[in-house]
Amino acid sequence: MHWACLLLPQLALDAALRQQPDPSVPLVLLSGPAQRRVLHAVSPSARRLGLRRGMLLSAAQVLTRDMLTVEHDPRAEQATRQLLASWLYGISSQVSLAFPHALALEIGASRALFGDWPVIEKRLCDGLKDLGFRHRLVAAPNPHAAWVLTRVHARLGVDAGQLEATLAQLPIEHSGLPAEAVTVLARSGLRTLGAAFQLPRESLARRFPPQVLAHLDALRGISTPPLRYFQPPDRFDARIEFDYEIESTQALLFPLRRLTGDLAAFLCSRDGGVQRFDLWFEHDQHPDTCLSIGLLAPERDAAMLFELARNRVDHLQLPAGSRGLRLQAEHLPPFVPAARDLFDPRPQQAMPWEQVRERLRARLGDEAVQGLGLRAEHRPERASGDAHGAPKGPPPPLPLRPGWLLPRPQPLLDPHLRILSGPERIESGWWDEGDIRRDYYVVQTAQGQRGWAYTSADGRGGPWMLHGWFA
Repeated sequence: MHWACLLLPQLALDAALRQQPDPSVPLVLLSGPAQRRVLHAVSPSARRLGLRRGMLLSAAQVLTRDMLTVEHDPRAEQATRQLLASWLYGISSQVSLAFPHALALEIGASRALFGDWPVIEKRLCDGLKDLGFRHRLVAAPNPHAAWVLTRVHARLGVDAGQLEATLAQLPIEHSGLPAEAVTVLARSGLRTLGAAFQLPRESLARRFPPQVLAHLDALRGISTPPLRYFQPPDRFDARIEFDYEIESTQALLFPLRRLTGDLAAFLCSRDGGVQRFDLWFEHDQHPDTCLSIGLLAPERDAAMLFELARNRVDHLQLPAGSRGLRLQAEHLPPFVPAARDLFDPRPQQAMPWEQVRERLRARLGDEAVQGLGLRAEHRPERASGDAHGAPKGPPPPLPLRPGWLLPRPQPLLDPHLRILSGPERIESGWWDEGDIRRDYYVVQTAQGQRGWAYTSADGRGGPWMLHGWFA
């Protein structure tokens, strides 16, 4: 089993349902001209109300008014298919959109990373369930056979020894052959694909177009035509349109969660992160509102991205109701997960520092949390500050410095003070009337605390002055 095929029989309907807070709502997709609106697709709950695909909208309204109607948009359907292809790209580098309503991916090379087919199958099914898509999934030695088998089987894994026998049992109408060829073969008494395999090749070549014989050969792996592989885009752009204006930001949380979840799935497929993304709130009578969300480091966790965006949206004042929400991300740098020790003593629910930092920035504001950077200054009071004003590049090597520097030095009165290292002379500031001449020592108090203290270096002596504590 080197290929898997994912058939999405209700892709357009699932794409519309996953945008609803309650996926069990009776929902129908509409298509056709304004004078003759028909039901393009119906959800399971709408089907239980008696609605059927192809029914006129006027007839459906006679049966029930308790349904949600959404316009069928082929472009949105194609965008959803592209999103799923990007997600599958995180499992296989060879993903193809060549088959209608389906996606094929090579899994032979992926088995070395993820495991055998049952493990990959579970990974795919769990991910598709979380994303909200119904599907059929089949693995086979070649993509064409996998695609044909999804038309009959919901779950199946076939190896090379079982392939031809499994294909032979397929009804001829599910063989993937052109409709004209299926009609001719059925009228000739051939009901299964196995019967078509037994026909002489010369007879098939004489009676049917060349693509019929090529298709039969591709199913058995005799001659497999090359596929065109999907390449994930370099940017993320997704949009959700609302049926009515949404005034409350709380009502925007569900579509926001869906968009950030899709962004996280897209980032995992690229093995990258996002450091900045834009939220566009669309209005009917006002220009669109843009909310830019920047991060200090690349991130791709879905829950983290949603919480950061939610905290910003909670403080946003929109000029009018929103008819649509759009998420765009163009700055997608590589992502390096935070390193954890093998025997990490912290509890598992402990949050990494990077996520704590981003949560603080989201809740308190960008200016409330600043990075710390070194400055070209020897005086400890002025040697560090806001990272925005610090020089770029790695910091120069420095002697040991305390993690907690006191705002002002204070006398250290300890008769049992012990000197651990030093002195380190710091003499600077003669040019700005802030001249200092100090000898710094690492000391230990009677209670066992390690401090950073100095005495005057001008020969006059004086008390010990504590300037900082070591952790």
